[in-house]
Amino acid sequence: MRALTLALPLCLAAALPARADFNSCLAGLRASASAAGISGRTVNAALTGIEPDMKIIEAMNNQPEFKTPIWDYLGTLVDDEKVAEGKAMLRRYASTLAAAEQRFGVDRHTIVAVWGVESDFGKAGGKWPLAQALSTATCLAPRRNSFFKGELIAALKIVDRGDIPLESLKGSWAGAFGHTQFIPTTYLRLAVDGDGDGRRDLVSSIADALHSTANFMDKAGWQTGASWGYEVDVPKGYSGPSGRTARHSVSSWSSRGIRKIDGGALTGSGNAGLLMPAGRNGPAFLVFKNYDAAYAYNGADSYALAISLLSDRLKGKPGVQGDWPTDDLPLSREERRELQRLLIARGHDVGEPDGAVGAKTRAAIKAIEAQVGMPQTGRPGSKVLNALRGR
Repeated sequence: MRALTLALPLCLAAALPARADFNSCLAGLRASASAAGISGRTVNAALTGIEPDMKIIEAMNNQPEFKTPIWDYLGTLVDDEKVAEGKAMLRRYASTLAAAEQRFGVDRHTIVAVWGVESDFGKAGGKWPLAQALSTATCLAPRRNSFFKGELIAALKIVDRGDIPLESLKGSWAGAFGHTQFIPTTYLRLAVDGDGDGRRDLVSSIADALHSTANFMDKAGWQTGASWGYEVDVPKGYSGPSGRTARHSVSSWSSRGIRKIDGGALTGSGNAGLLMPAGRNGPAFLVFKNYDAAYAYNGADSYALAISLLSDRLKGKPGVQGDWPTDDLPLSREERRELQRLLIARGHDVGEPDGAVGAKTRAAIKAIEAQVGMPQTGRPGSKVLNALRGR
């Protein structure tokens, strides 16, 4: 107890300068917002009483697009459940999607794929008030200070103009919000009115969100009627160029012995890149300009591939045909929910069995892995699921 008593003043002493630094930073943000022409009423409503949230910094350092194995990332974003939901949205919003498709030239399947990946069709739009998230990121993440500060000022402009109420402006730790997760500066540049009410509300208006996404893809260079790419078969021992930006003609790729996954000849116009997201022993894809438009939305190959593959599945095309280089296959969302239910049955507290794998689920998985003699990874894969099933 004495050690704890001695530690408490030290903890408080460490916290006080940090809090003072945050308050000082917040005062600077207030001044910057005022200088940008944002009203005092909006500044006060958004920034008074703001507390930093360290979970935002934690989330910043654990982005799934860059840390999750590609097969796990795609396993939950392009599963049968997501495809069925996407097809239902295609039917439900057929007229809205047709109008967006005609207005911007971006096919409806891609628009719906972005919607599904970004927010699970509006069910997972983010929980953080943008003013808190962006203030925390600006003041406590100096590596990207100017970026987050710009997003905060843009978010306050959105509120100040009356486009979206402050209380509705909630999103991701990075400030992305609405059905298709625009960051504030992207909203100011590219959000459009899709339902004709004179406002651009990506939170409450699905039409605005879908039209705005189509506008984004169009401005990112989308080519109407063209393919994003397709899966290919690469000869064993291939040692040639690869990567999204290593672009060559279709004939050049053909001369290297590359064929479509079904054995057919390569097709498509313009130069393409050879994408091998899991290395030389995993599935490969030839990607064209429309893939770049999807990449521009988030800046990660895993993300762009999820959008592209989901759009294909929504068109009725098959999923990935090649084998991922793992003997521990990824789980779909339904399988993850089953995993969580089995963990709960074993006495582990993982929260609601919703298929979202957080810290509690990973800790429970590690405990099971230890019990059955598996490496303790905390990863929700087929091996630990089968162990829980008793297989």
